[in-house]
Amino acid sequence: MIPREIIDEIRARCDIEDVIGGYVTLKRAGSNVKGLCPFHSEKTPSFTVYPSSQSFYCFGCGAGGDVITFTMKYHSLDYAGAVEYLAQRAGITIPQSGEHEERGVPRKRIYELNLAVARYFRECLFDPVTGREAMDYLVNDRKLSPATIKRFGLGFAPNHPFALLQHLRSLGFTDEEMTAGYIEAKSQKTGKPYSIFRNRVMFPIIDTSGNVIAFGGRVMDDSKPKYLNSSDTPAFKKSKNLFALNYAKGECAERMILCEGYMDVIALHAAGFPYAVATLGTAITSDQARLMTKYTKKVIITYDSDEAGQKATDRAMQILGEVGMDVRVLSMSGAKDPDEYIKKYGAPQFSRLLDESKYGFYYKLDGILAKHDINIPEEKIKAAEEITYLISTFDSSVERDIYISLSSAKLSVVPEAMKNDVERKRKRSYRAAKAKEEQNARLAARGIGDKVNPDTAKYVAASAAEEAILGLMLEFPEHRSAVVSGRVALTEDDFVTALGKRIFSAVCELEASDGGFDYSLLGESFTPEEMGRMQKMMRHRRELSENGLDVLINSAERLKNEVNKTKIKNTDDRIAAIEAKRRRLKENS
Repeated sequence: MIPREIIDEIRARCDIEDVIGGYVTLKRAGSNVKGLCPFHSEKTPSFTVYPSSQSFYCFGCGAGGDVITFTMKYHSLDYAGAVEYLAQRAGITIPQSGEHEERGVPRKRIYELNLAVARYFRECLFDPVTGREAMDYLVNDRKLSPATIKRFGLGFAPNHPFALLQHLRSLGFTDEEMTAGYIEAKSQKTGKPYSIFRNRVMFPIIDTSGNVIAFGGRVMDDSKPKYLNSSDTPAFKKSKNLFALNYAKGECAERMILCEGYMDVIALHAAGFPYAVATLGTAITSDQARLMTKYTKKVIITYDSDEAGQKATDRAMQILGEVGMDVRVLSMSGAKDPDEYIKKYGAPQFSRLLDESKYGFYYKLDGILAKHDINIPEEKIKAAEEITYLISTFDSSVERDIYISLSSAKLSVVPEAMKNDVERKRKRSYRAAKAKEEQNARLAARGIGDKVNPDTAKYVAASAAEEAILGLMLEFPEHRSAVVSGRVALTEDDFVTALGKRIFSAVCELEASDGGFDYSLLGESFTPEEMGRMQKMMRHRRELSENGLDVLINSAERLKNEVNKTKIKNTDDRIAAIEAKRRRLKENS
């Protein structure tokens, strides 16, 4: 088997738009790109590439998946062959069997280790002697209540190089496990192990399934580095996680606040804004932006007002815009960050600032104008085309009028002409979306001609419940965890379609493995059309604002009810057939 980290590196280097663009002429369509499908004949493009999720889907023939799936189908290769083809393209050498050794510590063991570490740090913080200085810093300097400290599981790492390690060894953890979990390191001078986190207030990072996956540590003075964060481990990738998302995920359907640091997030939660999150010691990544789209459609950026914060804001706006997020920016005066602002002016005033936050339109407008020389007529037309499309994406007519007025002045064109183009684009987008919605609804309702899952036509209601369950599990790690752990009772036998059974089993098997779930690995067992069906399930869930545990539980109950109805109907049909046969025999005797 090809090591998972090699597959991850291959996918990272082989951008799906670049790869597919080598075979298909792609044209920009909003945040996505479209072209004529290479897998069936068509005159109108129905083949869409989604750069934000690194996936593709054809609405005409149903092929879909990621860059590996595309390579499999286009070049008629199996999964391993497609991975090797892309590795060669990216200049990556795949180790031969036995050459590569995966990290020996399983993810589950790192979870257990981190939980023990978090408990140790918490005990140290609440110890009246050991944690006195840290508790004083949190309560008196940062104005955190004991309830907030407990809610976020804050702790303290004593200024001792060996105390934590000795404690963990007494619990049965090995040096190998502590090193893999970024808890222990070895001195280059003496070769002796020591605790990485010392004399710092500690912030446990918890995933949406409730696992402690990493830590952030902050000094209580002006020492450097100010923050020390966990490096990547078998249980943690900092580029793919967000601090406090475990709390914010159930509160952020309307909007999410993106902060720069842990303390800003905690201060906002404590002040009544439980939908705040932060990146983990790095600038925002595309993976984190895509993660946000699973839970909300609007993000308000509240980075520091200094020069570094403004640069980070520009980058965040660009990355969030690329994944189709509604991005706004909070303007603060009199304070450098949300924590300081709330302390000085109070939560109600901060709430008003949130409501007054501005769209990222102005940033995007400047980018378009910088890209085109509007003194040249052809370039002005191109700029106007991009700007009118951008304005057409806003729902508020008042905002559109304001942006049209501003943009027309910048371009020296008549506002009415620009408004006509905007409205024409809106009508076109609406008609396309409506037609697609109606077509999908008709096909889903009847299940007729479904070649990917032919059982749909026989079990229409049950199939709908199956797709809801599978979409939730494919898209949300906390739902996979709930099913695999048994908190939500579901088994393969509860599913009625053959495809549903296979997807459910494969997802559960990957989730329970040491490496954890990875959508790309499903391509080894499923066809591009089946991968496309999974893409459709996930995309449907992203479009809905309600994706909580209650939705999963209700869908499971609905599926089981439909299965029971089917069993009763089949039993009644068999009894009726036996009775009819008896009557015929009696009549003929």
